[in-house]
Amino acid sequence: MPPVTQPLRDEHKELVPHIDHLKTVADAVGEAPPDGLREAVDHCAEFLADHLIPHAQAEDVALYPVVARLMGAPEATLTMRRDHVEIAAMTAELLRIRDAMNQGDPGLHDVKDLQRVLYGLYALVKVHFAKEEEIYLPILDERLSESDAHKMFEAMGHAAHEAKAAYA
Repeated sequence: MPPVTQPLRDEHKELVPHIDHLKTVADAVGEAPPDGLREAVDHCAEFLADHLIPHAQAEDVALYPVVARLMGAPEATLTMRRDHVEIAAMTAELLRIRDAMNQGDPGLHDVKDLQRVLYGLYALVKVHFAKEEEIYLPILDERLSESDAHKMFEAMGHAAHEAKAAYA
């Protein structure tokens, strides 16, 4: 029988190639032709806005309160929530850089900022997912009933849908 958190583990598996793509695009900054780089940055921005940010907001609304309750510590997920704040801020910066790139060739400052933001997002999200998978999900698997897990995932789906609509 799969763990009760299998749906979240599966979602993470679907997101990981897109997260790895952030690093690939960062590696290509300064080497890829401008049109190819713009297209790659557009793909990254779309992934972040349409998938990762709604995923993070769903965790804030529906996952982390359950983790905090099961751990008996309301502050247990504050560092994870802070990661989400930084991911959103870095996404906003990436969108600003993308908009500047779409106005013409990026300047040296934007190129360096683009690379910094992409590498930063990659590292932050990889570590964030590792913390969830290695620390929080085993706790949920051990302490959360299938019924409560189902309710939590329904709430996450609803929250992600609302976040996606609000971010659009």
